[in-house]
Amino acid sequence: MQTAGRTAPDGRWVVEAVRAAPRDTVAALVPARFAAYARVFHPAVRYDGDDDVHVRWDEVAAANGTTAHRLMQWPGITGSWDYLGEADQPGLWNDAPAEGHLVAHVARELAAVLVEQTTTPGECWFGWDDGGAADLPRLRLPRADLLLTRGPVQRAATNFAPEPREQSAALWWPADRAWCVVTDPALTSTYVGAGVTAVDALLATRLEVAPAGPGDPVTPDCDPVNPVAPHA
Repeated sequence: MQTAGRTAPDGRWVVEAVRAAPRDTVAALVPARFAAYARVFHPAVRYDGDDDVHVRWDEVAAANGTTAHRLMQWPGITGSWDYLGEADQPGLWNDAPAEGHLVAHVARELAAVLVEQTTTPGECWFGWDDGGAADLPRLRLPRADLLLTRGPVQRAATNFAPEPREQSAALWWPADRAWCVVTDPALTSTYVGAGVTAVDALLATRLEVAPAGPGDPVTPDCDPVNPVAPHA
């Protein structure tokens, strides 16, 4: 495992960009320097015997009579803030989309697309939140304090936390900075900044992906189509 210097200089371009961006927008997560952006919705899970079935947000919206759209938020399409917690909708979904964690199969498919969209696939930087346990170089962002490590793009699908915990990278980008992927610790979607070709390729996958823009709001209370009572 290789690391940057104590001040994690390889990530300064991210830090400087997101600190200058409006709060609670895509640009406050992913630097506003890319030609296109995408939002990857974390799937919910339905139990089917011993199997986990991944459930799309548009399926949940249809079942609840709400509207699926690119800015939808989980409380809006389900109709309640309770569904960000322990509650579920039996028969539709049992586990809500993971906050701050990109499940392995989604990360793997993202990496399979993005590996073709960089000239440095073997040199990718990854930031993840280890809770400050390691006395190693860190990337200090407004919304997270990340340990910065390096490896091939495919490492995005590995578990960065000690077992039995599961934790994806919160931030990853290749050395040529052709794209950047961010999974904020408090959100149930992952955002990608990249070239138009890369975003078009993501939109063509079987994943649930929508176009995004740097000015898009990202917080769970910002669904403009499916209003829900303010969170107590």
